[in-house]
Amino acid sequence: MIGGGVAGIQAALDLANHGITVHLIEREPTIGGHMAQLDKTFPTNDCSMCILSPKMVDVQRHKNIRIHTLAEVEQVEGKAGDFKVTVREHPRYIDMVACTGCGDCIEVCPVEVYNRFDAGVGVRKAIYKPHPQVVPDRVVKDNEHCIECGLCYDSCGPQAILREDTEKETIITASTIVVATGYDVFDAQKKGPLGYLKYPDVITSLELERMINASGPTSGKIRRLSDGREPESIVFIQCVGSRDAPLRRPWCSCVCCMQAMKNAMLIREKHPEIAVTIFYMDVRAYGKGYEEYYERAKSVGVKFLRGMPSDLHADASGTGLSFQVENTETGEIEVLRPGLVVLSVGIEPSGATAALAENLGLPLEESGFLRSLHDAVDTAGTVRPGIFVAGAAVSPKDIPDSVASGGAAAMRAFAGAKKKTAARARSR
Repeated sequence: MIGGGVAGIQAALDLANHGITVHLIEREPTIGGHMAQLDKTFPTNDCSMCILSPKMVDVQRHKNIRIHTLAEVEQVEGKAGDFKVTVREHPRYIDMVACTGCGDCIEVCPVEVYNRFDAGVGVRKAIYKPHPQVVPDRVVKDNEHCIECGLCYDSCGPQAILREDTEKETIITASTIVVATGYDVFDAQKKGPLGYLKYPDVITSLELERMINASGPTSGKIRRLSDGREPESIVFIQCVGSRDAPLRRPWCSCVCCMQAMKNAMLIREKHPEIAVTIFYMDVRAYGKGYEEYYERAKSVGVKFLRGMPSDLHADASGTGLSFQVENTETGEIEVLRPGLVVLSVGIEPSGATAALAENLGLPLEESGFLRSLHDAVDTAGTVRPGIFVAGAAVSPKDIPDSVASGGAAAMRAFAGAKKKTAARARSR
C-alpha cells in the first residue's frame, strides 16, 4: 500500500480484515494525509479527526498491518503475484522502540521553524509531532534545523533521541500493490494578481482550515495575519488553480465549492457579525446532501456572488485590500474591501506521482493524475496487472469518494492476492 491518507488507510484495513498482510508506506512522519489537517467534514460538519483518528489507531493496532513512515518506494520489480518492492526509509533520529511519544523533548526545544502541517500559519519545533494524534505516536527530529543544543537529549528519560541515524533500505515481497498517493494543493503564488504572499491577509483555504481548527495555531480564532485582529468581512474566491486553461488546469477539483460553504457556515455560526461572501463561476454541489448544504449556507447569511474578482490591491489606507468584480447575474460592478481573502486552491497530482508512475510503469493522464484502466468500468485497475489505484491519485475526490475508491482497490487487490495463494497451493 503506497500512501497513508484516508484512501490508503481504508484499503489497508479492508485487506487486513480479510487476512492479508499489508505494508503501508507513507512518506510523511504520520499516516492520515490531508484529512488530518481539516477541521470539519461536509455535509454533516462532523469533526474530521473524530472520523479519521479511530481508523488510524485501528491501522496501528492491526496484527496484519506494518507501517513504514518517512518512507518512499525506490524500485518495483517483478510481476503480479511476485513483486519485489524496494523501500527507502529516511532517518528519523529517534529510537522507535524506546520513544514513548511523551513530548518532553518538544517542550524544551528552543528552535521554531515553518510548520508544513499548519500550512505555514503556525510554527513547530526542530523535534516535533506534526499533530497530537500522530500514528505512530512518536516524535521526529528535524536534523536540518536542529542546533544540537543538547536539551532534548537531557530531557528524554528513555534516551530515545539519536545523534546519528542513517537511511534504511527494505525489500518487501508483495502479491499486489495499491497506489493511493493522494494530492497536493495548487500553489496560489502562480495566480499573481490575487496577491498571495504579497498581502498577508490573502490566505489559502488550507491555511483557513488550520486557523479555524481548535487545535490549530490560532486555537480556532479567525485572525488577520497582518495585525491579529478579527476581520469584519471575509471573501472566498473559488477556482484558484481549477478550471483554468491558461495554467493548464482545466479540471474541476470537486471539493472547493463545498469546502468554502463549510468554512463560511462555521464562521457565520461562530461569528454572525462577520460578513461572508463567496465569489464563484458555478456552484458544483453534486453529492448526496450537497444541494441541501448549499441552501443551508444561504440560510445562515452566506452571500453568493457570481463573478471572478479582478486584481487585488492595497486600499488607500495601505492597511486593507480592495478589488472590483462584475456580478455576472446583474451586470453591476461592485467594489469590495474585505478584511480577509481566502483563495479556494484546487487539487493537483502529488509531487511524487510522476516519478512513481515511471517506476511502476503506469501511464499518466494529461492532467498528471494516474490513469486507471477504464474511467467507466474499471476505475481501480491499471495497465499493469497486480497494480491498482485509489483515491485522489486518480482524480480529485472528496472524502466519501476516496474511501469508496480505497475499498474498491482493496477488493481488487484481495482477489489478486487470493488467486496467487491458490496457485501456490496447487503447485505443491
